[in-house]
Amino acid sequence: MSATPLIDRTPSAYGYPLLVKQLLHTPLASCPEREIVYRDRRRYDYRTLRQRIGRLASGLQSLGVAAGDTVAVFDWDSHRYLESYFAVPMMGAVLMTVNVRLPPEQLVYTLNHSRARALLVNVEFLPLLASIRDQLETVERIVLLDDEERAPPAGGFSAEYEALLAASSPEFDFPDFDENARATTFYTSGTTGAPKGVYFSHRQLVLYALAMSAALAGAPGQGRIHRGDVYMPMTPMFHVHAWGIPYVATLMGLKQVYPGRYTPDGLLQLAQRERVTFSHCVPTVLRMLLSDATASQADLRGWKVIIGGSALPMGLAEAALRRGIDVFTGYGLSETCAALTLAQFQAEPDDAAHGLALRTRAGWPIPLVELRTLAGNGGDTVRGGAGEIVARAPWLTQGYFRHPEASEALWEGGYLHTGDIGAIGADGCLQLTDRIKDVIKTGGEWVSSIELEDLISRHPAVAEVAVIGVRDDRWGERPLPLVVLRAGAHADADAIRAHVHAYARSGAIPKYAVPERVLFLAAIDKTGVGKIDKKLLREKYQ
Repeated sequence: MSATPLIDRTPSAYGYPLLVKQLLHTPLASCPEREIVYRDRRRYDYRTLRQRIGRLASGLQSLGVAAGDTVAVFDWDSHRYLESYFAVPMMGAVLMTVNVRLPPEQLVYTLNHSRARALLVNVEFLPLLASIRDQLETVERIVLLDDEERAPPAGGFSAEYEALLAASSPEFDFPDFDENARATTFYTSGTTGAPKGVYFSHRQLVLYALAMSAALAGAPGQGRIHRGDVYMPMTPMFHVHAWGIPYVATLMGLKQVYPGRYTPDGLLQLAQRERVTFSHCVPTVLRMLLSDATASQADLRGWKVIIGGSALPMGLAEAALRRGIDVFTGYGLSETCAALTLAQFQAEPDDAAHGLALRTRAGWPIPLVELRTLAGNGGDTVRGGAGEIVARAPWLTQGYFRHPEASEALWEGGYLHTGDIGAIGADGCLQLTDRIKDVIKTGGEWVSSIELEDLISRHPAVAEVAVIGVRDDRWGERPLPLVVLRAGAHADADAIRAHVHAYARSGAIPKYAVPERVLFLAAIDKTGVGKIDKKLLREKYQ
């Protein structure tokens, strides 16, 4: 059998590697006047963005940063972060985004494990840095990030960010190199053991940006993103590259607005002033925005918001829709560079209830994504049957950084294992059932914590709910709802149970899923990125 023929390569033909720098071509050519905005502090266009990217690379090079080195960033969401998203990988170095909400011992671990050589650190984190500085094994250069552009304190600092850029040339010659070179690394908080590093190549980031752009812009109407939109992230830029959307927004040439540290009133004021129309966040952030006192005065109509990180409860989705927010789900993991699916309508739903159900499902695969659901024996489930979700796409992390055993488990059988249970319907839409570790087994039957949370969220007195499995001598496990009530609202355990019983009587859930107990809390524990921390909740409330 003859080999598959390769194309002929003309000696003078340009191979065009898929590098992060290529994402800048279109906005610079078609809409260079579009703005990058940082709070009320800074405003400039894409031409200036490109110049500042060159200055940052030149400045880092002057400090001794070279191709292959890792540069860690310790900042809130800012124009500086956007500049580092491009400058660091474009010069052949590796961008490591530091999860500022990890405990100090894990911060030390991630910085040492990633072998960070240079550190860009916001002035707000200097006390934390001082407490761990002596434990950092590889950091040689530290650049201060300060909105006031003050000189760094004496000792241990190489430069202040704006002074470094002012003294550096914008004409950095960004070279071509292998598109499979590592561009970024960040660390998952994990549920057991030390955080795991996931990494992505230039090729992967470019393909992800292209696929997400096609998915967002290709929607018939609901959830459609276009060049006239104004983008503001509400997912931290240290977490999965803010779901990769800053790369997408840059490729599409959107006006971009960066809010710094998140506060509900600050986000709302910035969104109103800059006329933001496109964002993304976890359910906790959306709930905070809708509950903030200033939200009642804000016009939120036309704001398209992707919800990810955990399931979007119908109660929260209904509240957002009432305010005019075009809210819908995206599904993915840290390991998948963010999104695998988006819940954008393929056709206009028959009625509002059907539309609400579609918005809160995981959605349809974005271009180039292959999804399967596996039964317990490793074979495919029947269409519509629940099983573990596994995936293939050209941007999935190829492993965990310096952790080969966990990498093999992640990719067992040649598919990335998500650890989530779900079903793919006849229409191709993915519906999440639960995380494998969160599903509750009671009397030999499975109960979905996500499904129970969704039902309880529809009670008018409920602001937030998490359902965990707790040990039970008779049934093995039983569901325990942890409920936060709305301000001024009243409900007791009997009221919540009666609410769930109504769904059981209608056949929406089995009777064995109705909880015996309900625990009311002032707040529900969250992870560093704002997701409900079910591991901690199980430990606290067993």
